[in-house]
Amino acid sequence: MLLAASKVFDKFKPVIGVNTDPERSEGHLCLPVRYTRSFPEALQKLYRGEFRWQWRQRIRLYLEGTGINPTPVDLHEQQLSQEQHSRAHINERFQDQGSDISGPHLLPVRALNEVFIGESLSSRENFKSCKPSFKFSLHRASYYEISVDDGPWEKQKSSGLNVCTGTGSKAWSYNINKVAHQAVEEILKIAKKRGSLDMPLNTDLVQKVTNDFNESLLYSPEEPKMFFSVREPIVNRVFSSSRQRGFSSK
Repeated sequence: MLLAASKVFDKFKPVIGVNTDPERSEGHLCLPVRYTRSFPEALQKLYRGEFRWQWRQRIRLYLEGTGINPTPVDLHEQQLSQEQHSRAHINERFQDQGSDISGPHLLPVRALNEVFIGESLSSRENFKSCKPSFKFSLHRASYYEISVDDGPWEKQKSSGLNVCTGTGSKAWSYNINKVAHQAVEEILKIAKKRGSLDMPLNTDLVQKVTNDFNESLLYSPEEPKMFFSVREPIVNRVFSSSRQRGFSSK
């Protein structure tokens, strides 16, 4: 469903999703599970107009700068090993260092859920020749500068940046930002201990605060705005993160 939606550029062309693996996939953007085994019935209802249209905003992405490969690659079509991917990544980087792209370049895809900006190779494997040998992965953080809605630029270091639509606010973005019942309970206990909370602390209150916060992360797929999330920001003397999440219009 997400792949099909990313390839459709005409906003007047409907996209219908069918869950082909209901045993392992919830199929949130697809027709109800019962239509997987009775698809002719679904077609008849569509033909008779027995459905409700759902408009979903998508994200267009422009790239501008040097060293950018103007030809996008679908990762689902790549079957490379870790070593092959590392070698290809290094070769492409050296090939593109001398290439310039004049002006913003619009990618030929539209993101229905989210756009993730980060290292293309977020971890790399290291090998030791000593016995016994060990194999482990080292995390590679992303370095970048960010400006939200033409605001001031901020230098950041993190695991990447997630920008989602209203549709994607229920997916990865939600799981990045949601808080657990335990975390809310511990924060409220600290507030009560410091005298800032003048009410009885019980399970119902903790659950209500948890639900209210998590529900505030969701918004309608039709709304023309985006929600950004800085994933695992690193804050120190050099790098800052004044806003780890929030809404933006561009």
